[in-house]
Amino acid sequence: MSLKKETPCDQQLHLAALQGNLELLQRTLNTGRVHVDCKDKEGTTPLILAAANNHLDCVKELLEHGADPNARRLTGTCALFFAAQGGFLDIVKVLLEHNADADLASYDGGTPLFVACQCNHQDVVAELLAKGSDIHLQMIDGATPLFITAQNGHADLLQYLISKGADPNIKRKDMASPLWIAAQMGHTDVVRELLLAGAEIDAMREDGATPLFKACHKGHLDTIAELLQHKPNVHILENGETVLHAAALFGHLKAVRLLLQSGVRADIQNKDGQTAAELAIEAGYDYIATYINNFKLDPDGKSLAGTYTETDG
Repeated sequence: MSLKKETPCDQQLHLAALQGNLELLQRTLNTGRVHVDCKDKEGTTPLILAAANNHLDCVKELLEHGADPNARRLTGTCALFFAAQGGFLDIVKVLLEHNADADLASYDGGTPLFVACQCNHQDVVAELLAKGSDIHLQMIDGATPLFITAQNGHADLLQYLISKGADPNIKRKDMASPLWIAAQMGHTDVVRELLLAGAEIDAMREDGATPLFKACHKGHLDTIAELLQHKPNVHILENGETVLHAAALFGHLKAVRLLLQSGVRADIQNKDGQTAAELAIEAGYDYIATYINNFKLDPDGKSLAGTYTETDG
């Protein structure tokens, strides 16, 4: 179908699909003056509108009149994409029964499985996988469904994907791994699941930053503690910094304390010859530098450093 100007009947059919008005939809289709797959200026068909707004009866009626389940908008998105995004399982099933392509991608590489994972619709994910959706399909930037799930903090869904064979170590094109993105976002439950599944603890993004480095950069204490249990690299990284430098530079005193209590050395210099304390002073966090310089552990492993104002979140 071309994207010619909509006729009044086209507009009426779109409105009926949008509102879920089955009677109007049937009446308009029965006039014989409208194509079931007529498109608006964005390439949206009535079926896409009905699916996106959870109007199951309208979806069924349009399919019975021959609507194309794989018709795409200008962005490449289709009816199944929107049904999966909304978590509309009944509509997902009907579309798949009418030969909707389970992996029909938008022009940025996003498929129904990606948006179902993004929105944490596990029942839809299960249906798509059962119908042959590719669990390792990658978007243009290299992200997998598991990566998207990790990024959004959906621990239960992530565990389910891993149980279905999802590889926890497939990286984006910038070399960010699912563990890296989960650590950056502070999704500790996801980090734990990924580590249990064999995620590489020191998998670096292209800039040399590891998952622990990003957790320290962001000050995610629980995530830092979880990662430290798996013996990550706490020395100089390929980016020329240590994890202690990352925490000190961004004013995360609690993270600094946790790292020091875990045995991270404070005397290591970065690529510019600065210790973490010196970097903290340069960044305006004198109290962090003081804490680092005064830090000692007693024989029981408890901090003997003085008490300082903790302004980090």
